[in-house]
Amino acid sequence: MNYDLKGRTAFVTGATSGLGRRFARVLAQAGADIAIAGRRAERLATVKSEIEALGGKCAAVPLDVTDIGAISHAFDTAEGALGPIGILVNNAGMSREGLAVTVTPGDFDAVMGTNLRAPFFLATEAARRMIAQGKGGRIVNIASIAAFRVLPGVSTYCISKAGLAMMTQSLAREWARYEINVNAICPGFIETEINRDWFQTEAGQKQIRSFPRRRLAQESDLDGLLLLLASDASRAITGSLMTVDDAQSL
Repeated sequence: MNYDLKGRTAFVTGATSGLGRRFARVLAQAGADIAIAGRRAERLATVKSEIEALGGKCAAVPLDVTDIGAISHAFDTAEGALGPIGILVNNAGMSREGLAVTVTPGDFDAVMGTNLRAPFFLATEAARRMIAQGKGGRIVNIASIAAFRVLPGVSTYCISKAGLAMMTQSLAREWARYEINVNAICPGFIETEINRDWFQTEAGQKQIRSFPRRRLAQESDLDGLLLLLASDASRAITGSLMTVDDAQSL
């Protein structure tokens, strides 16, 4: 399998921490030039320095993905620094906890805006540019096992990820003729800085013990699939929803 990404430019959203930060580093180590997008300028600068320390080429692009009007300019900035974007990783996401009867319109709109509306318009902007280039491309959406099963207390999150899964397949079908592959990675529970405190509590430890392997997955467990879907090795893979959950759904 050839996972060499030299000569490719990747645009990664939500790249200031967690999975996005990991994705940016992994793609850079495979040879891609990386545009990292996020809201926190100081964190973008830190990640940019990390990638450059590894020998990679990186551009920091401040972006609130819910500001749809800013997406085109962000892509222009990235392409001006690194060249045409051939890989998009739609990673930015959020959740709001609470029972459905307590969800406010503001909560609902915040989750849908970040997890579904933003990825759609990021993908369409990327696709327009890929179609114009005539060289195809790769779009990798970061969904969740919540696309397929109920996670209690986060109904809006589950709804948004189910929508992202269908969006993945719809766009894959529409853009197949242009050699643009659209796939989704659907992770299970992975230890990140966002959830680390929860999983150290008694309730969090009880949840971990309920998993078949009695453990959380690690960020590194997604590396291989990310490289597959971003590279030429996935030439015939499009519209796929790929679960990586260490048997947590079983």
